[in-house]
Amino acid sequence: MNLRRLLTLHALVTFAAGVVLIAAPGLIPGAVGIRIAPDAYLVCYLLGAAELAVAYLSFAGRTLRQPDGVRLITLTMIVFHGCTAAVEIYAFTRGLHPTIWANVALRVAVIVLFNHYGLRRKGQQ
Repeated sequence: MNLRRLLTLHALVTFAAGVVLIAAPGLIPGAVGIRIAPDAYLVCYLLGAAELAVAYLSFAGRTLRQPDGVRLITLTMIVFHGCTAAVEIYAFTRGLHPTIWANVALRVAVIVLFNHYGLRRKGQQ
């Protein structure tokens, strides 16, 4: 594994999440017990659009060689997943189903991977 492969994998998974959030807006929230009424699908569409943008950033970042650019993309992914994990934990404290902890654990793993391959192994892409 290296940063380029991590960014590629991240782009694919994030792209898939974005497409699912737009094409089947209730599917991902439903996995943790959240029911979205059709008149509230806009929230899923907006989140899906954000996921697509993050996927693009990951995919485009695979070819960067400038240390500042690589660091910025790495930190952006760490902040994105850290903020999302924090919001998921907050949602759990407000009554969200405990299955959300699997997603929190996945996000922590992604943070660890980006920290390792993007920050600690500078220039080894």
